[in-house]
Amino acid sequence: MRKLSVLLLGLFLAALATPAHAADNGSWSVYPLASKIAARPYFYLSADPGTTVSDKVVVANKTAGPLTFRLYAADAYNTARDGGFAVRTVHERQRGVGAWARPATSRITVPAHGRITVPFTLRVPEGAEPGDHPGALVALDERIDKGSGSLALGVQRAVAARVYLRVGGPTLPAISVENVHISHSQPLVPGFGTSTSTISYTLHNTGNVTLDPKVELRAKGLFGRTLLSRDLSRIPSELLPGQRAHLTEPWRGAPQLDWGNITLTASAQDTRESASASFFAVPWIATAVLLAVLAVGTMLFVRSRRTRVVGQGPARPAGSPATAREVERERHPSRR
Repeated sequence: MRKLSVLLLGLFLAALATPAHAADNGSWSVYPLASKIAARPYFYLSADPGTTVSDKVVVANKTAGPLTFRLYAADAYNTARDGGFAVRTVHERQRGVGAWARPATSRITVPAHGRITVPFTLRVPEGAEPGDHPGALVALDERIDKGSGSLALGVQRAVAARVYLRVGGPTLPAISVENVHISHSQPLVPGFGTSTSTISYTLHNTGNVTLDPKVELRAKGLFGRTLLSRDLSRIPSELLPGQRAHLTEPWRGAPQLDWGNITLTASAQDTRESASASFFAVPWIATAVLLAVLAVGTMLFVRSRRTRVVGQGPARPAGSPATAREVERERHPSRR
């Protein structure tokens, strides 16, 4: 079978609190150069439009041989599926940190068990939008592991240190909940099995600062009965400016026969928004029986109407003279 080569780029981003556990994939790590006062888990930078800041990044090799890397800056974004923190590849268009930051060199070779410190500058252009511009400095191993077998996966590995840049100016935290939808999965026979609903929705950061959102889920049935009240945990810890995350939440034990609505309320610092969707839960068998009854009833009604119309015969137009037979029937009713 012909081999299919697929290029996969894995970006291992800094997620822990100290450079000792910086962005690391076991073979190399990337982290900010520690200051004399304290170590830094990430780059936290502030700059006004039209100004330049400088800093240094460290790339450490943990293997027994030298490693060569492509060093570049990249914009960060939230993955659409679950809102995870991710960065653009070297071939994608960069608009923020990825376009403004420049390492002193774009390629480095780090000796075995060694480390190299690379200065970089970040020039914020005039007219840059105020607020947060997240990104990363990425050390990419450009070698491709072609793998083996009929389906060969080519893999490139990279490690990135996060950059949190705030451009001076007005900040506006804002969030919205969009595209709320609920789908049901019910047992075939009511009462025999558990029904499950899936609630899908989109979180959208419509402001210019990074948010740590909280989401509350409330469901009410007929007569305002509370069916569900829950604070959701499967949400991104960082929702970046302008980004959307498409999320789902399972509801096990959802009602099998009810009519109501669900409400999702998202909140973060100084912002809170809600969105709702109605639902109608009914067992499949009950639905099928109801549809069958309606279909039979409609068919019988139409048939009875047709029989009644045929029995009455064609209607005589208004003002037209009666036929001789009709006159005879009126004079002698017993002959009808």
